Amino acid sequence: QVQLVESGGGAVQAGGSLTLSCVASGLAFSTYAMSWVRQAPGKGFEWISATSRTGEKTAYADSVKGRFIISKDNAENTLYLQLDSLKLEDTAMYYCAAETGYTSWYINRGADKRDYTHWGQGTQVTVSS
Repeated sequence: QVQLVESGGGAVQAGGSLTLSCVASGLAFSTYAMSWVRQAPGKGFEWISATSRTGEKTAYADSVKGRFIISKDNAENTLYLQLDSLKLEDTAMYYCAAETGYTSWYINRGADKRDYTHWGQGTQVTVSS
């Protein structure tokens, strides 16, 4: 059974930092391209970051570029998202998602569950002023 379990969310003041983790089990993690997608209250899903199956290639949405860093540890079956300089508008449920990494440089920028093979249960990030 495949599981993606996110953790690390919480309440933080604007300007603060958090590190989210996504531990994968039941799948060959090193063969999957991974993404982070978030959903703010009352809004649709927003793709925010992705990495290739090797972790060597990364991509970011403009809304988080320069503030968030994605990393992938294939030895530990874990995906990370470092969130710095948090803003009120970063308040959302954060999900990690996996799709087969067709090539070593493949990046998935999808914002819909249907774009992925596996999807986690999410971890809440709440930013206050």
